[in-house]
Amino acid sequence: MRLISVNRCQPGEKLAKPIYTSTGTTLIGAGVSLTQKMLDRLKELQITSIYIEDKWTSDIVVKDAISEDTRREAMTVITTAFQSFQAEPGKWRQLFVNQQVAKQFRQVMGSVIDEMKQNRTALNLLGSVCVVDHYIFSHSFHVALYTTSLGMKLGWGERELIEVGMGAMLHDVGKMAIPLDILMKPGRLTEQEYDLVKRHTEYGFELLRKQEELSLLIAHCAYQHHERCDGSGYPRQLKEQEIHPYAKMLAVCDVFDALTTHRSYRQAMLPHTAMELLMSGAGKLFHEEFVCAFRDTIALYPIGLTVQLSTGEEGVVVDYNRGAPSRPVVRVLKDPSGRAVAVPYEIDLSKHLNVMITSCDLFA
Repeated sequence: MRLISVNRCQPGEKLAKPIYTSTGTTLIGAGVSLTQKMLDRLKELQITSIYIEDKWTSDIVVKDAISEDTRREAMTVITTAFQSFQAEPGKWRQLFVNQQVAKQFRQVMGSVIDEMKQNRTALNLLGSVCVVDHYIFSHSFHVALYTTSLGMKLGWGERELIEVGMGAMLHDVGKMAIPLDILMKPGRLTEQEYDLVKRHTEYGFELLRKQEELSLLIAHCAYQHHERCDGSGYPRQLKEQEIHPYAKMLAVCDVFDALTTHRSYRQAMLPHTAMELLMSGAGKLFHEEFVCAFRDTIALYPIGLTVQLSTGEEGVVVDYNRGAPSRPVVRVLKDPSGRAVAVPYEIDLSKHLNVMITSCDLFA
């Protein structure tokens, strides 16, 4: 399978991985031949990249971080809880008690952790294509996957993983108290609108800290995830030692997912570009240990991505090097003159240090 831009996909090409709705159910299944009408609809839904079947990469299988069933369960729990708060914010305490929402979040995180322990490959969420009805729901889920993976990399125990994972799933719940027209505004926010949006950290904290079924640290994930180590964050301008480790971890994962997700007002960045921005802020904005560990948990160059090499050759990423995330294995398909090679061959960039990836082709 090969990862390509929807804009470059042609009618008749077959989908190699399913596309999900926001609740995790399958919208278009793997193996379906795409029509122009389908492609136009995917563009309308702001889906920018998909995996297609390809003869040169037919042997490549990209595994999802978690199963379709667990994805569906997690997205349903997040969506139901957030929408309930948005509809009746004054009754959320009763919702937690009567509907055992905290228990549902805890069970979902337990399933996520169990599956991620079984599948310790580098995270590639570009490969999990999902129609986004509401950015915050999918963002909350993705940040939970990233924080769980990072916590596992750091050797955290089950209790800490569930706690920080629940904190990640709920870190943006305060945004449900922000008017939707401001939250989903496609253009630049005014200063007054931005000040209101920033208050989601306080709204989330006040909501979550009153839930007896939740740890207070989960509430602090909502409160502190926009704080920065140099004191330039909000809402309290806390500095390094004043910020809880959960929130420092969330800051890294939250920013990375925001940068790599397509929005109506901004094109998504590829993982390696977003990671460069995080690295530039390591030790100043973000906790350096967490940034470096996070870099080693994700796929900087997703499998199936078309890349150009410093030699002039063009190929497709076919494997990760977990100890060297910026040096994947590339299957060369075109020679430096742009002609298709008779027999594709692979270059392990971790063993050929004189060869570099110079550019990537995905969102064109």
